[in-house]
Amino acid sequence: MEFVDIKSIAELHDFFHYGKPIHPLLSVVDLAKVDRSHRKPGVAYRIDLYSIACKEIQGKFMYGRTTYDFSEGTLMFTAPNQILSPAAENRVTGWGIYIHPDFLNASPKGHALMEYSFFGYDMNEALHTSEAEKKVLDDCRQNIERELSNNLDKHSANLILMNLEMILGYCSRFYDRQFLTRTNVSNDIVEKFDRLLTNYFAQHSLIESGVPDVGYFASRLNLSANYLSDLLGKYTGKSTYEHIHLKLVEKAKSLLWSTENSISEIAYDLGFEHPSHFTKVFKNKTGLSPRQFRNLN
Repeated sequence: MEFVDIKSIAELHDFFHYGKPIHPLLSVVDLAKVDRSHRKPGVAYRIDLYSIACKEIQGKFMYGRTTYDFSEGTLMFTAPNQILSPAAENRVTGWGIYIHPDFLNASPKGHALMEYSFFGYDMNEALHTSEAEKKVLDDCRQNIERELSNNLDKHSANLILMNLEMILGYCSRFYDRQFLTRTNVSNDIVEKFDRLLTNYFAQHSLIESGVPDVGYFASRLNLSANYLSDLLGKYTGKSTYEHIHLKLVEKAKSLLWSTENSISEIAYDLGFEHPSHFTKVFKNKTGLSPRQFRNLN
């Protein structure tokens, strides 16, 4: 596949055939006015920018090698270097805010905005908003546009960041609502995750496979690691790593009580490269070292 790399706001406007940008590090784009006629099938592009986009798309949209249908309208978030490959015949309406990392890195407030986990979500984990919610977000978007259209002064960057912070804060709230209102989907994911976790630790030994990470389970559930962690956190009150460590400690307790293997042997059987790490995880969850726990029996 051929790739087009877009490293700046100016290059983005050139790619979109959208005229010259007002600000070198941030742009608000009317997606209906983007010229897509010059795009070639099979060509993907990587944007070295953060983006927040409220889109309605007629037709299919490729993200990586997967096709999604967003005809109902959604909010999508991307971080730098994610690969997008929309088909040339897509008709898109809505708006997009594109932000160069330098704009966010210039202040602690801006840097904090990059920490929102949904910038790491996959496209199939987009945010679906009501008309009332879209209106709230659009008001913030219009505030940013007004700031960009005025003569920029010492207050401009802070006011733009305040409105970006409001957009992302509202989106965080709306995602919480989406996690909870899509009960059947969320329950199904939690149950599948629990089965995967149980089956993984049912192995006799984890010496070869090691302690699993979030990515292992996310890939098997066709989710991003960020989305899985957020869903579990909202639904169970525990992070993915907490679930992994709790299951690991359950198996460790069984081995400590049912075998005479040394602490080091049990640590290696559980997939730890260093027994000290195993001891730290075990004590963090139980309040006792593995040796102290074994001596209780």
